[in-house]
Amino acid sequence: MKKLVTGAIFLAFASAGAWAADDVTLQLKWVTQAQFAGYYVAKDKGFYEEEGLNVTIKPGGPDIAPTQVIAGGGADVIVEWMPAALAAREKGLPLVNIAQPYKSSGMMLTCLAETGITSPKDFPGKTLGVWFFGNEYPFLSWMATLGIPTDGSANGVTVLKQGFNVDPLLQKQAACISTMTYNEYWQVIDAGITPEQLVTFKYEDEGVATLEDGLYVMEENLKDPAFEEKMVKFVRASMKGWKYAEENPDEAAMIVLENDETGAQTENHQKRMMGEVAKLTAGSNGALDPADYERTVKVLLGGGSDPVISKAPEGAYTLAITDKALQ
Repeated sequence: MKKLVTGAIFLAFASAGAWAADDVTLQLKWVTQAQFAGYYVAKDKGFYEEEGLNVTIKPGGPDIAPTQVIAGGGADVIVEWMPAALAAREKGLPLVNIAQPYKSSGMMLTCLAETGITSPKDFPGKTLGVWFFGNEYPFLSWMATLGIPTDGSANGVTVLKQGFNVDPLLQKQAACISTMTYNEYWQVIDAGITPEQLVTFKYEDEGVATLEDGLYVMEENLKDPAFEEKMVKFVRASMKGWKYAEENPDEAAMIVLENDETGAQTENHQKRMMGEVAKLTAGSNGALDPADYERTVKVLLGGGSDPVISKAPEGAYTLAITDKALQ
């Protein structure tokens, strides 16, 4: 009898070990919102659980830099824009892109029509609001491409370090501000300014778009087969979540709201955001398109005397994870 009990206990422990979920911590680039719906959907719908993963999603914020979090060991994988990731890599933080859920950029400059701005040639002499903390890189590269100084000179632009709000435009402190198609642009509209009163410049349309919201890990971790396999499962489940979100945007928005512990988000804003985000993830199966990568690198190298990166990176992305995840 004792042998039977001992055997049963052993089998119970063996079974528990076999089914023990692998922990994964994901650090988001910003607060809980539909920008990251795919991950929340994957968790809510059990897609991570089906892969044997226990995923913790950590929201970001104005004082949280994903690159610093992963450098300090606070996350296994982060959501980051490629300009910031490549800049960090050149400075010694060996980040590697393992997947690219976002195919298109949602970044824009949104300007008041009353300023007389109708094209980029009207920027000189104006004050433009720009996000920093790594988000300034696409803008600076764009201005360098146009040959417009950002030093506040008469033939250049004055850069206003923009907070993560639209106040500089509403208060007319800046002629243009940085906005995302899925977020701040609509905050301007909700503030009572009509689309007819605005002029927008999408980075995609201007030919200076860079990749946003990719998934990055530390290079040395990819040398561990167990970690690599864990990321294959994570990417596979995450992309399942993203495609579900694209096909069920309203449901995805509600899942995001359920995960917003701050209570700051509204149903209307999140549903609208999800609709816009779906346009950016459309066309991506999660695998990074090397042509998109090369375009991003070209834009970042085009910074004149002060480029975002000084040389083309090596080993900054891998297709190994998505190749296995998409089999």
